[in-house]
Amino acid sequence: MDKQVVIGKIVAPHGVRGDLRILPQTDTPEQFLDLTYLLLPGGGKLTLERARFHKNMVLVTAAEVKSMDAAEALRGQSVSIYREDLPQLKSGRYYVSDLVGMPVYDEAGKQLGVFKDALQTGSADAYVIATPEGGEILVAAISDNIKEINMAERRMVVHLPEWEEVK
Repeated sequence: MDKQVVIGKIVAPHGVRGDLRILPQTDTPEQFLDLTYLLLPGGGKLTLERARFHKNMVLVTAAEVKSMDAAEALRGQSVSIYREDLPQLKSGRYYVSDLVGMPVYDEAGKQLGVFKDALQTGSADAYVIATPEGGEILVAAISDNIKEINMAERRMVVHLPEWEEVK
């Protein structure tokens, strides 16, 4: 099966005709304007007729959702698209889903753990590295700390601040 990537969450119906109010969970919310489908958990698929922005939400009209009750039944569900339909990123930018599970090493070559997630903190993302012992290391995603991301070899090299160094 094709890899799917979550790009938003249905938070509520919008109006009485069955439009969906979706909170984008992507750095490129404008992609909703060009999509022709959204995938639902469990294998469902929505055919998009229209998408538009309203405040910080995307309002979507889907062919399969004809009433407010039908839209209400979808509340809380994540919406995804196939990985190959994601917009191309600039060089040096990565989708978090492509980094998850990637081994992470320090500059001396010692494996610290695996990439688990990225947290949006406002000024710079923080990368979460899951350690073999079950702990987590947070590393600010800035050039001083992220020394290498090699997608071909599936490895990341980071510089840990003094207070985060693993003994």
